[in-house]
Amino acid sequence: MNKKVDTFLTELSQWQVELIRLCELILECDVVEDFKWKHPCYTNNGKNIVLIHGFKEYCAVLFYKGAVLKDHKNILIQQTENVQAGRQIRFQNIEEINELSVVIKEYIQEAIAHEKSGKQIPMKKVSDFAVPFELKQIFMDNPEFKIAFTNLTPGRQKGYLLHFNQAKQSATRVARIEKNTKRIFNGKGLNDCVCGLSKRMPNCDGSHKQLQVT
Repeated sequence: MNKKVDTFLTELSQWQVELIRLCELILECDVVEDFKWKHPCYTNNGKNIVLIHGFKEYCAVLFYKGAVLKDHKNILIQQTENVQAGRQIRFQNIEEINELSVVIKEYIQEAIAHEKSGKQIPMKKVSDFAVPFELKQIFMDNPEFKIAFTNLTPGRQKGYLLHFNQAKQSATRVARIEKNTKRIFNGKGLNDCVCGLSKRMPNCDGSHKQLQVT
């Protein structure tokens, strides 16, 4: 077992039995155990196949390209409508895991086969995302801001459009746009570090004081 995975499982306060069992099942497939994004991750030929993680109400196996799986048992879950490729199988106890043990391994083998074949999931383009009215209005009032936004990488543009569109109220959408205006002018994405202490750190507040040497 990967030492980092072993430490991760040993220190769990929730879903420990379930995640250990999932590790055992996954390792019976043609995968290599790794530790990425602070969770056990399983690869084949260096390609990510599945990751296991726990939440408050469930633990899960996440298939990185689950959208291409046949899902003959109809058990794969799309976390949110904005998740394009990943799909989960969720569990609330070890009995559910044991009941689906054969199916879990079948899905993993199918995922490996797809990865070996090079099958890709068509990803949405920036043009597939709706531009909220409030952003269009700001583009009209401030052409330089529109240029700065369109100069962002496609991934950063999509991140902002998702973030802005998730707000139900017009005032909230405007507030989100205004809050991120400086970031956009600086060519930064929604979660990019803006203080220079890390290349990318979620929810950077512009200081990263915890990273500074005192």
